[in-house]
Amino acid sequence: MPREIVSVAVEGPTDTEVVSRLFAWLGIGLGTVYGEHGKAYLDGKLGAWNAAAKFAPWLVVRDLDHDADCAPTLVAKLLPAPSPFMCFRVPVRTVDAWLLADRERLASFLVVPVTAVPDDPDSLSDPKREIVNLARTSKRREVRDDLVPHLGMTAKVGPAFGARMIEFARKHWRPSVAVHSSKSLSRAVAALTPWR
Repeated sequence: MPREIVSVAVEGPTDTEVVSRLFAWLGIGLGTVYGEHGKAYLDGKLGAWNAAAKFAPWLVVRDLDHDADCAPTLVAKLLPAPSPFMCFRVPVRTVDAWLLADRERLASFLVVPVTAVPDDPDSLSDPKREIVNLARTSKRREVRDDLVPHLGMTAKVGPAFGARMIEFARKHWRPSVAVHSSKSLSRAVAALTPWR
């Protein structure tokens, strides 16, 4: 039985699935999930959620992207005075790096050699682009069609990229494995441990 029920705010639906899997592994109860409207919305609501975190546990997950040199700098800028029950975590550089950290399962999902999947996802400048580039080499056409932008598209990802990453996070991703390859995920797990 989970000890704590934690309210959550995230940038998008893939983040929700990642947090859900993470909480299930850690034995933390998932409360209401807010956000899913991008980082600008998340940043605008952060003060209100921080105020709520004076009284109850909150997890806010916000990608680093290229908004600062490192996660601590971004945290200091966006949330200089976190409330006692606020856990503000910044995947380096995006939550996609946490998914890449389960190399074997992602390789199987994309139908690419495991040796093609980077072993230090936190060091990547653009983890999402790395997943797209891996999908380009997939032996399975539907993976390429879903994740890789079609010729003439201005989008950086394919038409079903989000749906595929949600499927991977929900059904295949193992946080227990990924935590060993992503320092930012490892730090997030350590920060969440008191709520287990």
